[in-house]
Amino acid sequence: MAEIEKQNKEKEKVVAEATAQIDQEGLPKTIVRRLVKEKLSQLSTDTDISLLRDSLLAFSESARLFIHYLSATANDICKESKRQTINAEDVFKALEEIEFPELIEPLKASLEGFREKNSKRKSASSKSPESNKKAKLKEPVENGKGKMKEQPADNENEDAQAEEEVNEVEDSVDD
Repeated sequence: MAEIEKQNKEKEKVVAEATAQIDQEGLPKTIVRRLVKEKLSQLSTDTDISLLRDSLLAFSESARLFIHYLSATANDICKESKRQTINAEDVFKALEEIEFPELIEPLKASLEGFREKNSKRKSASSKSPESNKKAKLKEPVENGKGKMKEQPADNENEDAQAEEEVNEVEDSVDD
């Protein structure tokens, strides 16, 4: 009896350590819970499914390991192509290599939707009054030496920074 209690305490300790590790480097529990519940509700509409803490931990750890494995494989493919930046095609090839080809088409569709959404958002922001300044011809300004120079638009640096952020988001989706 004492040995069973000792084993249970050891199991609890392992679960606590694993939970702490996932909390530090894992996916957010709320997101994992929401994703799992959404999928389960699509499969079973008649009942509300609840998740035990251990199952949530297992889903989260599985997802983390899958991401690590997929990113390592995509990185190898990228290095074979003598590049340092992983792109979406590398991820698609990695999915095929690790024998998950059924995920490629849904991922491509999702990525296309993401790109369309960003392009609409980008075009909507280009119609704003601030970006209309950029679209207009730059007015010449005297530079103090009697010569004329173009006045830079106020938001050029902001636009470049925003474009970099969008590229980083796209790269992170590609990863």
